[in-house]
Amino acid sequence: MEESREMPANSQVHSKSSALQRVRLLSRVLDNAIPIPGTSYRIGLDPLLGLIPGGGDIAGAVASAYIVLESARFGLPRKTLMQMLTNLFTDAVVGVVPFLGDFFDVTWKANSRNVALLEAHLKNPRPQRAADRLFLAFLVIALLLFVAAVAAIATLVVGLIWRAIRGQ
Repeated sequence: MEESREMPANSQVHSKSSALQRVRLLSRVLDNAIPIPGTSYRIGLDPLLGLIPGGGDIAGAVASAYIVLESARFGLPRKTLMQMLTNLFTDAVVGVVPFLGDFFDVTWKANSRNVALLEAHLKNPRPQRAADRLFLAFLVIALLLFVAAVAAIATLVVGLIWRAIRGQ
């Protein structure tokens, strides 16, 4: 007797629901977890991670990439996924600049922007074709290159700062 490989419909709904909850939670932790006393403004761990030379920016990039990959599993169209990538690339490029990048992270909140794009799609799914497997492969490769580029740039910046401190 052959087993069915398809998940029951209610299991798929639960899986998507729990994935959405994970993405929302991660976004909140990265962008809005900590209230600033005396204000209504909140910051997350992303700008704080950016203060850790090299590794902090990489950790933030990996977490942000996870949100985009999970969003792709919801069947978002290419255009929306490209907007998400643009948010990440903007965050990463400016984010690796010491201190300026951390202030930018506090206001840009790429993860919150990306979750808002996901939720907008889920509330009003337009009859657009979801990204195909080839595009999803491109997306994964782009995100891996993104994380590698963040690592390389962060290493370069830390090296330049270190040389400046040592007077070389």
